[in-house]
Amino acid sequence: MRILGISAFHRDSAAALLMDGRIVAAASEERFSRVRHDARFPEAAIAYCLESAACGLDGIDFVAFYEKPFIKFERLLDTYVAYAPRGFPSFKSGVPTWLQEILFQKGALKKNLHSLAGDKPWQGEILFAEYHQSHAASAFYPSPFETAAVLTVDGIGEWTTTACGIGSGNTLDIVKEIHFPHSLGSLRAAFADHLGFNAEDGQHKLMGLAPYGEPKYAGRIMEHLIDVKADGSFRLNMDYFDYCVGARITNQRFAEFIGSARREPSQSLEQQHFDLAASIQSVTDEVIIRLARGVKTETGARNLCMSGDLAQNCIANGRLSREALFDALWFQPAAGDAGGALGSAYCAFHRFQEKPRTVEPGDSMAGAYLGPAFDQREIEERLTAAGARFERLDGDQLFDRAAQALVDGRSVGWFQGGMEFGPRALGARSILADARQPGMQKALNLGIKNRQSFRPLAVSVLREKAGDWFELHQDSPYLHLAATIRPERRRATADSGPGPVGIERLNRLRSEIPAVTHVDHSAQIQTVDKRMNPRFHALLTAFDAKSGCPLLANMPFSRRDEPIVCTPEDAFECFMGTDLECLAIGDCFLTKGQQDQALRMSYNGAFELE
Repeated sequence: MRILGISAFHRDSAAALLMDGRIVAAASEERFSRVRHDARFPEAAIAYCLESAACGLDGIDFVAFYEKPFIKFERLLDTYVAYAPRGFPSFKSGVPTWLQEILFQKGALKKNLHSLAGDKPWQGEILFAEYHQSHAASAFYPSPFETAAVLTVDGIGEWTTTACGIGSGNTLDIVKEIHFPHSLGSLRAAFADHLGFNAEDGQHKLMGLAPYGEPKYAGRIMEHLIDVKADGSFRLNMDYFDYCVGARITNQRFAEFIGSARREPSQSLEQQHFDLAASIQSVTDEVIIRLARGVKTETGARNLCMSGDLAQNCIANGRLSREALFDALWFQPAAGDAGGALGSAYCAFHRFQEKPRTVEPGDSMAGAYLGPAFDQREIEERLTAAGARFERLDGDQLFDRAAQALVDGRSVGWFQGGMEFGPRALGARSILADARQPGMQKALNLGIKNRQSFRPLAVSVLREKAGDWFELHQDSPYLHLAATIRPERRRATADSGPGPVGIERLNRLRSEIPAVTHVDHSAQIQTVDKRMNPRFHALLTAFDAKSGCPLLANMPFSRRDEPIVCTPEDAFECFMGTDLECLAIGDCFLTKGQQDQALRMSYNGAFELE
């Protein structure tokens, strides 16, 4: 049985394909279209999935969609009625769009599928899962657990913003929900917006800012903005928010509560901004911990699976791991809307068709390397057509050359095997650097990403040596956990005595691996398993042999505001348009100095201020 899952029309459209319950392929549309967070019907992603399964659309038994449009329309309509007459202009202007894009979404899906089917009309059936059912399914069904509690925390999907459930075998039941407008994701979006960041994209920047501040406002937030019960149930005080009526996320009362106007992107970050980020992160941690305790009490499960946007908050996840409420945690690597495509396919297979489930060792995600891969011949042909000059290095030569370049302080673009599914670079489409170099974080942020220098870099470490460097309580294959550097690896004088504050603290050495050590001695960690990614493991091993350090700084292979690269051409273009110094694609190795300098591109002034 082949089931095609689709998420679309909001953000991060994607497609995923199951064959007899096994994941064959999954990818986000943005990787093909090169439009970040592309919300359009995922035509290219579907084409890739069908090609991977060696079939056409006529070979698909069911198409599954990740949400129920009619329930979403009901929520929008009921919300505006409840808040009438406030927001009527927004309601009036929004109705035509809702009718076209939501109420008649099933027709739009069928039309797009018909266009993919070619001359023969597609006669298949579309199944609809609810948004948080899709999230929950993506969390539990590919997990390594026969039985587990499930927690999904997000902004909004139909009515539900947070869901708790229990999965066992092929069954998955939601036991508790929190409904719109009460949303932890919306609360965080309000703070991101107030700090001058994009409300949706900026929430991970709150994580990056939080360690520079103190949670001075956390108590006031819990007292005035969000009421959280012992089991994690919560309600927002809607007197401070305007998102129900389609205006701004917050209102004047929110600004008065904060005590300052909204920061403009051109304005400098000040200590209050760091403290606000630390405060909302502290509140987020507390809500997640209470929700986890609540679902454990409710279900009695010993393991926990998570999905939804908040499952990507590595700081909260790290605290959850340290609390040891569960024997083990597992996080869906594509935890946002893209993962809903996979979850809806699982719903169709296990819930609607009642097919049995097979639990695989580790998990069923294949390391999340579910996107397009290119063989050596194709890589060489594509690079040659792009005008690239490269060497082919066979056997261990590639790992040795790349490791030496890293030891020498150069950055390396690493393009190997199948592209990752989800927002994180996991050693298939990564930019790598020596984490021991003090200036590397700033150099990569400014020279390649053209973004704020405070943004932390992730770290990829050999799984078998992670415990020598980090206080990590379990594997973290998908970069979902933050953990602290072991005391013996820290610099004892990092914050002793008077010194810099705020962003200036970034320049103080605080460990043996300063490029990935945040100001609170934490790091976002990927543990690299030889079984899951043998080539990345081999590179880390070669670097360890040369340096005595089994880890590398890791960031997504892309420029700022662009999706992670998908093809060799994408990688070469990024290589020639940034300060990236070396590039390894398959067995091909490129250095910047070897290239035709006429192919270099400048992106100065191409990005708006953050």
